[in-house]
Amino acid sequence: MKSTTQILGKLRELMQRAKVGDSASIAAYIVPSDDAHQSEYQCQHDERRAFVSGFDGSAGTAVITTETALLWTDGRYYQQAEKQLDDNWVLMKDGLTTTPSIGAWLAKNLAKGSSVGVDPRLLSFRGWKPIETELNSAECQMVPIESNLIDEVWSGAGQPARTSNSIISLKLEHAGVPVERKWETVRQQMKDKNADALVVSALDEIAWFLNLRGSDIDFNPVFFAYLIVTNDELLLFVDSAKLPGDFASHQQENNVKITVLPYESIGLEISKIVSGKESKIWIAPTSSYYLTALIPKSRRLQEVTPVCVLKAIKNEVEIEGFINSHVRDGVALCQYFAWLENQLEIGAEVDEISGSDKLEAFRRSKDKYMGLSFTTISASGPNGSIIHYHPRDETKRKITKNEIYLCDSGAQYLDGTTDVTRTLHFGEPTEFQKEAYTRVLKGQLSFGSTIFPAKVKGQVLDTLARKALWDVGLDYGHGTGHGVGHFLNVHEGPMGVGIRLMPDDPGLQANMFISNEPGFYQDGEFGIRVEDIVQIVPATQSPHNFSNRGALTFKTITMCPKQTKMIKKELLSEAEVRLLNSYHQQVWDTLAPILTREGDDFTLTWLKKEVQAI
Repeated sequence: MKSTTQILGKLRELMQRAKVGDSASIAAYIVPSDDAHQSEYQCQHDERRAFVSGFDGSAGTAVITTETALLWTDGRYYQQAEKQLDDNWVLMKDGLTTTPSIGAWLAKNLAKGSSVGVDPRLLSFRGWKPIETELNSAECQMVPIESNLIDEVWSGAGQPARTSNSIISLKLEHAGVPVERKWETVRQQMKDKNADALVVSALDEIAWFLNLRGSDIDFNPVFFAYLIVTNDELLLFVDSAKLPGDFASHQQENNVKITVLPYESIGLEISKIVSGKESKIWIAPTSSYYLTALIPKSRRLQEVTPVCVLKAIKNEVEIEGFINSHVRDGVALCQYFAWLENQLEIGAEVDEISGSDKLEAFRRSKDKYMGLSFTTISASGPNGSIIHYHPRDETKRKITKNEIYLCDSGAQYLDGTTDVTRTLHFGEPTEFQKEAYTRVLKGQLSFGSTIFPAKVKGQVLDTLARKALWDVGLDYGHGTGHGVGHFLNVHEGPMGVGIRLMPDDPGLQANMFISNEPGFYQDGEFGIRVEDIVQIVPATQSPHNFSNRGALTFKTITMCPKQTKMIKKELLSEAEVRLLNSYHQQVWDTLAPILTREGDDFTLTWLKKEVQAI
């Protein structure tokens, strides 16, 4: 737990000195989690909300008034926030019906005429508008503060420099489609929408569109840049010193010419386009308020970008890479779990950190490995009940035979991105633990085998994964499925599966890849999650085909056994037993030949035990 008293004191001094029109100060300051590209994860330079609050989960918004400091975060992080926030802070549990929105709270608690400040680069237009509406209804106002107040406090306290690492080119043998073809598709969609320019600020969209990758944000193969696409130009706003040495040949290979401009000149270039011909400019509602406000309202086309949707539907090369990378990843996982079980059997000491380090070592030995896709969630006993826990020296626990062990991990490979969770007990689980595990597994099997109409919204399917838990009054506080990038961000939109509406979800379509990850968490005791990555594929066993709308289903590409000793078989239907046994046969048929070829009899013996039919 970090003491934030001095930080808040300095921030409030700056709030008092801030000049907003005729007003001499701002009554509240909002600190989002985002960077200027609304990224889910940030480089250390942009971790402003973590700096001011001490809470370092990936989602949350801090609000500081002259008297109070509040943090809004969702159910994934309630426990973590309670442990990390000091007495200066009030935790606002976002998602509960009793928790007001940020705008509603501010409107109720600020005096009329108050101004609320925020860095306009760090809040999306979609995030800005509802807060502004609530404030206006209370005769208050939302104002952009160009100079970031957190940076002013932090700059004297060791704020890390912004990351600026080298970019690499992704060859067509891994990317599959040249930039030229992607541009043709985007141009056609721009023409259909009468847009002459497309502003792209999401880092993964830029990296995917240009067949480039970077490392400016840990675990995310992206680089800081903006992109403007027009009918005849590709304008890339980036530090030119970062460009790959083969950038010229990369453009030739992709049959495009990319104009490189300074990263900081994005605003100036948008203003130039605006002052030109009277045409529509396409910008996503998830882009920053700063970029969006540069475009007159009458000129804005505010929809999810065509790049975002194209990126989510994998091409044939990306599909092959996804499948192959998950096979290699499955071998590494089996090697780790076999090693871990053996270490506990012989009485060796393994803790959450040494375990995750060992897993990374197994992955590092695999072909095309480029790094982890997120910080490994290696969680024993009560730490597993913290949904996005990751071990530190001060929190790590031993992995033992007496507690449930939850391991959620993933890797970046040149040909794909993995994300998988397995929950294991190396001793004797309790009856309640077995029931909870079985009900999570039932939801996973039900969701993974469902047939659904093409382009149905992911939210519609969420209940399928929860019903077995809901039947006995249990639930989990996170989504059921998220998109996965191709050697890109482990979480990607615009689609997803969860209780909350995803406003940009275009509907589930063939060759999207999403996670299937129901769970259950007993606060302070244990956590259970079973997660696979699934490919959306046509469903051949749907005779009526939804009146020719098209039938889809899921194909699991994660290759790792699900522990059967945790199962209460009497809770599974015959169909669910068949699904599980069939999956385990597939895992054996896929991985056993590889382990045999590599001479890894130790892991092969473990795998044979774990895939036995129930």
